Amino acid sequence: MAPFTSQELRKGFASFATGVTVITCVDEDLNPHGITISSFNTVSLEPPLILWSLKKHSRLMPWVEVGKKHLIHVLERTQEDLAMHFATVKINQFERIDHSLSPSGLTEIHHCVAYYECETISVHVGGDHNIIVAKVISLKNHPEKEPLIFARSKFVGLDFSEIKST
Repeated sequence: MAPFTSQELRKGFASFATGVTVITCVDEDLNPHGITISSFNTVSLEPPLILWSLKKHSRLMPWVEVGKKHLIHVLERTQEDLAMHFATVKINQFERIDHSLSPSGLTEIHHCVAYYECETISVHVGGDHNIIVAKVISLKNHPEKEPLIFARSKFVGLDFSEIKST
């Protein structure tokens, strides 16, 4: 195989369709923070583990270290604006965002497809990112809703009425 540039690699990675999530956490003063992540993967059912990646120098890193809790929101197909909103750093991120506090004190964005409340159990360096491995503590799922998908640098949806279940 021929060598490639980082731009070519980015375009190649864009061929892999992925779900879109927003991860929320709180800082030491219990202020909420959120970030859009598409690097979410399931790891294990027993124990229930997931992983996701965050830039090594992200301002959120101190609040998702080992032992810290966070809430993963799987976005619904009409929540493109929400994905873009949390893709950039803002002051008062949750102003004008439909949300509430979960029983555990994390910020829960309303109308998502699924919610995974997690606790980080390990952090691994992976190039310019940290790989966060977290245990799922609680789950809420709304299978009647359709998830937002990101592929080839665009948001897309799936028509689940055409997909046959196995």
